[in-house]
Amino acid sequence: TTVVLVDPNGPVGVLGVADTVRGQSADTISRLRALGVEHIVMLTGDNPRTAAAIATQVGIDDIAASMSPEAKAAHVQGLVERYRHVAMVGDGVNDAPSLAAASVGVAMGTAGSDIALETADVALMADDLSKLVTAIGTGRRTRGVVTQNLALSLAILATLVPLALFGLIALPVAVLAHELSELVVILNGTRMART
Repeated sequence: TTVVLVDPNGPVGVLGVADTVRGQSADTISRLRALGVEHIVMLTGDNPRTAAAIATQVGIDDIAASMSPEAKAAHVQGLVERYRHVAMVGDGVNDAPSLAAASVGVAMGTAGSDIALETADVALMADDLSKLVTAIGTGRRTRGVVTQNLALSLAILATLVPLALFGLIALPVAVLAHELSELVVILNGTRMART
């Protein structure tokens, strides 16, 4: 946006104002694509030209500009219907309905409004978009550990129960083996605390 300052004698100055892009935005979008994120959309209340300029600068696929909070939420709902898994990242009161409509709502922590933080499924406690990549990585690792733990627990139960039922091992031995396997599951889960 350009503002021309004038007095009765004519122009005295020009003031240019522009939205600034978070420094890590382009890198974060690139890293999201490397993680398999297929389609990135910017929903904004800003005017279309400003939104298009920012989208081009950081590599966003699509924009929807001049949107009210309700229009944003409806757009997110449409994306959920089309893509099934949709994450919405926002930080303001106007983003709360969209955060609720998304499969996963992500609020930017310290800059986020209270309602956005309460509505979101995930709160990034730093105003750093790159933390979104970290959160996705942590989520994927957690899912892997949970899957390992479930598989291990079920395999041990599937082995111990028939052995105990047919008297091939004593019940106290089966119980002890089960409890030891649960300890292994717990230790496997603690790997997440170290990452």
